[in-house]
Amino acid sequence: MPPPRVGEILVQRDELEHRVRELAAEVSRDYADRDLLLVGVLKGAVFFLSDLMRHLQLDCELDFMAVSSYGSSTDSSGVVRILKDLDISIEGRHVLIVEDIVDSGLTLSYLMRTLKARNPASLEVCALLTKPERRKVDLPIRYVGFEIPNRFAIGYGLDHAERFRNLPFVAVLEE
Repeated sequence: MPPPRVGEILVQRDELEHRVRELAAEVSRDYADRDLLLVGVLKGAVFFLSDLMRHLQLDCELDFMAVSSYGSSTDSSGVVRILKDLDISIEGRHVLIVEDIVDSGLTLSYLMRTLKARNPASLEVCALLTKPERRKVDLPIRYVGFEIPNRFAIGYGLDHAERFRNLPFVAVLEE
């Protein structure tokens, strides 16, 4: 069986750069008078989070969580494990979860329930990519970069078995 490779490009590099700037402007406007804590979901959101944060026009703090629901397969198992928890308390804080992609929504739903239980002042989501046709749970995603078709995406932080994260665009994984 041939190794997986990069297929059709779904979102070009310049489209990513433009949309990240737009999202940063929206977040900056909405949180202008609030103390914002960005929670990056490792590892996939690192590229998006870094670029988003550089364009924010406000002071903010940063923390990370790592969760696992895929392993090395291309389909979410639905079983979520926290591999790395937050280092700081979010009680009374305005929290923005920064995600690379919302697929079935099961992982994000679990993450939101977990963080809501810690009593933040507000809890919202900023996702670079969503796959609406794959959604299994209804989730409020306040900021969305792009809606993409139900194909396995790689690049700009998204991986397959830890490979392809470094691509400067989002593409389809061809197997």
